[in-house]
Amino acid sequence: MTRTTSAVARALERIGRLDPALHAFVEVWPDEALAREREAAARRLPLGGLPFAVKGPSGIRSFAARRLIAAGGSPVGATSVPGPGTHWQTWGLGAHGRTVNPWRADRTPGGSSAGSAVAVATGMAELATGSDGAGSVRIPAAWCGVFGLKTTNGLLPSPDRSGLASAGVLARSAAAAEPYLRHVLGGGGPDAAPALPLPLQLPLPLPLPAVYSEDLGFAEVDPEVAAVVRAAVDRLVAAGTVRLLGRDAALLDPVRAWTAIRGGSPDDPEAVRVRRTNDDRLDALLAGGALLLTPATPNRPHGHEGPGDLYSTALTWAFNLSGHPAASLPAGFTGDGCPVGLQLAAARGADVRLLAAARAVEDALPAAPVPPAAGRAAAGR
Repeated sequence: MTRTTSAVARALERIGRLDPALHAFVEVWPDEALAREREAAARRLPLGGLPFAVKGPSGIRSFAARRLIAAGGSPVGATSVPGPGTHWQTWGLGAHGRTVNPWRADRTPGGSSAGSAVAVATGMAELATGSDGAGSVRIPAAWCGVFGLKTTNGLLPSPDRSGLASAGVLARSAAAAEPYLRHVLGGGGPDAAPALPLPLQLPLPLPLPAVYSEDLGFAEVDPEVAAVVRAAVDRLVAAGTVRLLGRDAALLDPVRAWTAIRGGSPDDPEAVRVRRTNDDRLDALLAGGALLLTPATPNRPHGHEGPGDLYSTALTWAFNLSGHPAASLPAGFTGDGCPVGLQLAAARGADVRLLAAARAVEDALPAAPVPPAAGRAAAGR
C-alpha cells in the first residue's frame, strides 16, 4: 500500500533540503507543525493543516497567524528579516547566514519580508505572512517571482506605530493567496476582522479598466525592467484582460513625506501637502473601479552589498502613505535572469476585487516558472 506524505511533512523536507543554502528561516517548528496538522484533520478544519510560514520570530503572534491557525493552518517556522545593522528595505538574515535570492544567489531577495518570499518561491511553505511599510511584501515578491499583497491600511492591525505598515501575504500565485483573504479577512468569530464579500472568485467583467504608469511621474526606472513590465501590459491588452485609460498618473515623490511620518512627524507641512495631493490624484486615477499598473520596483534585484543611492521603494511607498491595497505579481525576467514584478493598485477597501483582478491578470500571462533551487530539490527526491 502506498503511503501518502502529508503537506506539512513535504514542506519540512524541503526546508531541510533547501534552507541550508537559502537561509529563509530563523526558526523551524517540525513537531508543532505536524501536531497542528493532525489536529486540523481530526477537527476537519477548513485549511486542513495548510503549511504556512510567519514573518520573523514575532510573526506567530500576529493577527493573521492566529486567524490562519484557528482555521486549521499549520505554521512551519519563522522566516528571516533584516539583521542588526542592515538596511530594512534590502536584506534578510536567516539562522545561518544572509538570505539569498532563489533565482540568483549573488542577489538579494528583497525585504523586509525576505524569507517569506523565498519560502513560498521554493515550496518550503504554501503561503507566508508579511508586513509592508514601504514595499516590504511587494519588493521581495517581485524579486523572487511570486505574488505579494499589501492589504488596505487599517483593515488589519498595523505592526507600525505610524500606521504606514499594513499586513500582507506572499504566495506562489494570487489563487494560492485566497486562503489568507478568506480566513484572515473573511470575518467570523470574536477575533475577526471586518467581513469581506465571499466567495472570493468574483466574476469581474473584462476588460478591466486600468491606468499604466512606468514611473508614477518621478521615479528613475531601469529601462529593461520597464520594458518587461510594458510587454506584460501589452499582452494583457491584447488578451482583452485590461483596457488602458487615458489618465496621467503623475504623483509627487513621497520620499520626504514618508520619512517625516515614519519619523513621528505626521503634521510636517511637506508631508501633509504630498499626502493630500497624491490622495486626490489617486482617487481620480482609480475612479470607476480602475486599476493602476506600474513596475513593482524601479530596479532589478541588486547584490548583497546594497542598492547604493537607488530607492527600491520608489514605486511602492506611495501606497503606504495613501493606504490603497497593492499587489505584485510576476511579469517576466530581465536578460540576466532576474524576476520583475508588475504592481497592481486598487481603491481603498477593494482587496477582494484586487485579488480577483490579479487572478485575471495571471490567467493572461505565462505561468511563473519554478526557481532553479526548487527545481534541483524536486529532481533530487
